[in-house]
Amino acid sequence: MRNTTFGLFLLICVAALHADASQEAQLREFIRYRRSSSNVYSVDEPRVQVTATSRILRAEYSVSDQTKLKAADKISALPGQPVVNFSQYGGYVTVNKKNGRALFYYFVEAATDPAAKPLLLWLNGGPGCSSIGYGAMMELGPFRVNRDNKTLSRNMQAWNNVANVIFLESPAGVGFSYSNTTSDYGSCRDRRTADDAFVFLVNWLERFPEYKGRAFYISGESYGGHYVPQLAATILRHNTNNVTRTSVNLQGILVGNPFLDGAMNTKGRNDYLWSHGVISDESRANTTKNCKFNGSDGDACNDAVLHDSADTDPYDIYRPVCIESSDGTFYPSSYVREQHWIISRRSYPEYLLSE
Repeated sequence: MRNTTFGLFLLICVAALHADASQEAQLREFIRYRRSSSNVYSVDEPRVQVTATSRILRAEYSVSDQTKLKAADKISALPGQPVVNFSQYGGYVTVNKKNGRALFYYFVEAATDPAAKPLLLWLNGGPGCSSIGYGAMMELGPFRVNRDNKTLSRNMQAWNNVANVIFLESPAGVGFSYSNTTSDYGSCRDRRTADDAFVFLVNWLERFPEYKGRAFYISGESYGGHYVPQLAATILRHNTNNVTRTSVNLQGILVGNPFLDGAMNTKGRNDYLWSHGVISDESRANTTKNCKFNGSDGDACNDAVLHDSADTDPYDIYRPVCIESSDGTFYPSSYVREQHWIISRRSYPEYLLSE
């Protein structure tokens, strides 16, 4: 059963490599949704109603059950992975018994001396992007999917070189996380996402008691700009009010390219791309004309900010772009001269190419 489960796990991770629903695409769709007059979606303020969450914790906080589940969560090896010297775990933590809501996690201990390393939680953004498919398998996890789509290789820059890392699929409906109550998927808000993640964390620490009191960090990217600080606020408020017997030793948060305010993020991205020569003066003028960047912009602004950025990576504009050769092979643009030579040899007489 374990091999079957994680065979499916690997297939989904492989599929994520080819999916069009990137975090940027998910975020753009989310922004369009919020701007639409026919849809009302309010991002919850980063407040935490401690009393409300306390009621949830009294129902969900079960110490006795958690210690029995750690052994069952142990992963002997993922399909096709190389031999490693660190432990891996994966499984579910129930965060709402009444609705049948459970969050899936993938945990990798530090490659060396895990007892001396901090604990770190990773949250991908979207909203709706998998922390396993993206964070674990494409960004900071211990493995990379090889070109054969069947085997894994070590990621030498993995974050578990310096920390014990939990990749959490959050909220319910993302990745392997689920709810048995369909309405949960349409009613999710940031506050509940933070509450669920907190319930997950205190129960996870009961399942892995050796990490209680360990220096703890929360990290994420994109819409993690909301998830990360709101979870941090939830932890601090519960630590202060002594809601649970488990006090989380939060030391700091890390956010990369965080989505904080939609209008200001769009304006900042537009200014950055123009100032770095990625978009033209005409494109910038069109954006300036149609966008007020105050939350009231409509379709004209949406169309204006969808720039043709020449296939550059919006998160790393100086990274070489991919060029497809005639045989379907992809090359980074740093090899453009070599690729031109291949094309030239097919197009010109030999004597023009001889020295």
